[in-house]
Amino acid sequence: MNKTKEIFIVGFALFSLFFGAGNLLLPPLLGYNSGDNWALVTLGFAITAVFIPILGIMAHAKLQGTMYDFGKKVSPTFSAIYCLLVYAISIAIPSPRTASATHEIAIHPFFGTSPLLTSCIYFSLVFVFVMNRSKIINLIGKYLTPLIVIILLLVIGIGLFSSNLGMNPSTFEIPIVSGILEGYQTFDAIGAVVVGGVIIISLNIKGVSSSTDKRNLIKKAGFIAGTGLLLIYTGLIAVGAYFGSEIFVDGTLSNDMQRANLLRGISTSTLGNIGTSFLSVLVALACFTTAVGIITGTADYFKGLFKNSQKAYITTAIISCLLGILIGQLDFHSIIVIALPILMFIYPITIVLIILNVLPEKLSSSITFKIVVLTTFVFSIPDFLKFIVNPESLTGIQQMIPLSQYSLGWVIPAIVSFMLVNVLQKKTTTS
Repeated sequence: MNKTKEIFIVGFALFSLFFGAGNLLLPPLLGYNSGDNWALVTLGFAITAVFIPILGIMAHAKLQGTMYDFGKKVSPTFSAIYCLLVYAISIAIPSPRTASATHEIAIHPFFGTSPLLTSCIYFSLVFVFVMNRSKIINLIGKYLTPLIVIILLLVIGIGLFSSNLGMNPSTFEIPIVSGILEGYQTFDAIGAVVVGGVIIISLNIKGVSSSTDKRNLIKKAGFIAGTGLLLIYTGLIAVGAYFGSEIFVDGTLSNDMQRANLLRGISTSTLGNIGTSFLSVLVALACFTTAVGIITGTADYFKGLFKNSQKAYITTAIISCLLGILIGQLDFHSIIVIALPILMFIYPITIVLIILNVLPEKLSSSITFKIVVLTTFVFSIPDFLKFIVNPESLTGIQQMIPLSQYSLGWVIPAIVSFMLVNVLQKKTTTS
């Protein structure tokens, strides 16, 4: 196959594996609430929903292994626990969430069916794709992604060129921080360490054996996927901001209903009555490709764990799909509520592992990994605890940690520990 064509197919597949329920629903409401500060919010959102995830793909291009390689410099035990946690979280939250979003936006408004029926049919189709492991990249990259992109560009393009649009005042105190935290909820950093492994194994199956060829292909495909994500996110946030004066979003509704209603309103305003149908197809496709990527990545990992056992692959896929059916019956909001405290715990560690793996070897020794990851873990505990205990009981601790009030208390300690370890190591080697 032509190399340029292969790069675009892999790039499109990567885009589609990233672009799921949260990626579609979160940006428009973020833009709506940010008003004339939408550009700053977009910058914050891009850090956690584009830049860090694509760095994760670059880390995979460098390592060319599995997710286990991301944490092995900390310790084999840590890496094994981290992998199990991430895969457990992936099949228990973001994967079922795709079915929930598909039901609420694409199925129930038209057919009024039960979430159980939607989840059963949805994950049966996901299972079929996961079982066709060797064809996944081509199926998604060639056929599903172009449909997603065309519908998105229609909604964004017509929306931005519509007349008589105005913005609401911003509701965010610090727009860039609001964007960063909202980017957490896309799960894209975690998605990067999961789907990056899917891409590596897919290329191996397709016969791309040279490490250099794989590295170059993945880097270029990652750039295409990242550019696509940035353009689409910017467009969706901008459309949400510019439709602020045209569409009423009921503040008494839950955030997930606000997101769904706003997206539905934008689709109808830009594409007319057929907009709802287009939106349904878009949601279903975007969610479906993400679920396929998550379950394939999880099944790949357990297949490798059990000496390349196909039985382990099939068993993992079945368990993941059954779990998706069970949890996918919950509404979108309930799944996000469950996800938030877990995200505050695992996301900072994932971001740090991605960055450390991208850096040159001389800056990311084993001791650097150990100390920076431990520091990140310790300083992210208050962010996790505030969802478990009374937040007021943590006020004293948060006042002592910079940025802790914004759920980013781990950032400065992680940077400082990274710099100190490298300075001390440099002094030790030169003395």
